[in-house]
Amino acid sequence: MKILFITDLYPVKNDELTTPRTLFDFVQGFKNLGVSVDVIKPNFLFNSFLRGKKFYKSGQYDEVLNLNYHTPFLFDVTQKINNQILADVIVAHMPSGSIFAYKLACKFDLPLVCGVHISDLEVLTKPLYSIYFKQKLLLAFRRAKLLACRSDVIKKRLIKMYPEFESKAFVAYSGVDEDIIVDRSGEDFNKNKIKVLTCANFKKRKNIDKVIKACKGVESIELTVIGDGKERHRLQKIDPSAKFTGHLSKNQVLEYMRQSDIFILPSVNETFGMVYLEAMASGCITVGVKEDGVDGIIKNGENGYLISPEVADICECLKYIKNSDDISLKVLRKNSYSTIQNFTKKLACEHYLQQIFKIL
Repeated sequence: MKILFITDLYPVKNDELTTPRTLFDFVQGFKNLGVSVDVIKPNFLFNSFLRGKKFYKSGQYDEVLNLNYHTPFLFDVTQKINNQILADVIVAHMPSGSIFAYKLACKFDLPLVCGVHISDLEVLTKPLYSIYFKQKLLLAFRRAKLLACRSDVIKKRLIKMYPEFESKAFVAYSGVDEDIIVDRSGEDFNKNKIKVLTCANFKKRKNIDKVIKACKGVESIELTVIGDGKERHRLQKIDPSAKFTGHLSKNQVLEYMRQSDIFILPSVNETFGMVYLEAMASGCITVGVKEDGVDGIIKNGENGYLISPEVADICECLKYIKNSDDISLKVLRKNSYSTIQNFTKKLACEHYLQQIFKIL
């Protein structure tokens, strides 16, 4: 089988630090399973400028064909594609990728799989996109033989809006590297010095300020904040005793996770949230947000905790964990360890390919 993978959320070069690598991981995972994959990155220059993305000229960069466009979809974007596409199926992610792929799928009569992210739901619901982009995206979703929803929450939201998509929607979850998973369920929980960790780019929707304020309200908490951004100075002023590390490499983040008791990130509007899986793989008691990205993998009180993104709820959750007996915490950590073993990169890619094979 050969896949043509289309998305603008893909690193052109390996040294890109600001581009999420979750879709890159799918492509590499497919290849490791013996599938041939070509990647097209349709890059709309105005969007790149607004997001501060690194600019690359149109052309082939190893496995990635980068195609720059000044205006999105106003002309025939397929003109830059060779007359012949050698692929069995097109897999597209992100709204621009799906709309671009729809045009290719129609032109070359190929089956289409569209990934569904939070950004896709925004296109379908926000008035800003209603005149043009919404209708284009719906054309792509209706032609698609599969809709690969990036979380259980996204799938539920999509089906609630468009019940006719239920039969072709599935959850295309991400996974962690199997070799980072550790079992810390037998460790004692030191309640006199609870190590709490949070990690994110300092954007408002990540709610790092609420974590800092909540930790101030609980005794015996030692908070470490990994990440950076324009908000750093303001965040540090909330609690000067919190440790700020700045941006760290993935391996450094994992090392901090393995030394922490609790990982908490009350972020909202997450497509998925790989950092939660990495925290679970590192043996942390992991706290996410109800009805957002990781909800469905984390089950409240069973293998982690789900809260609302408010200071009072965060504080209450931390106190609840602190006051829990040792046996309960060990059971929860054991359940988390059992859960994460089902969410590896290899299993995630196998699951995705199994769905594709069904339509071929």
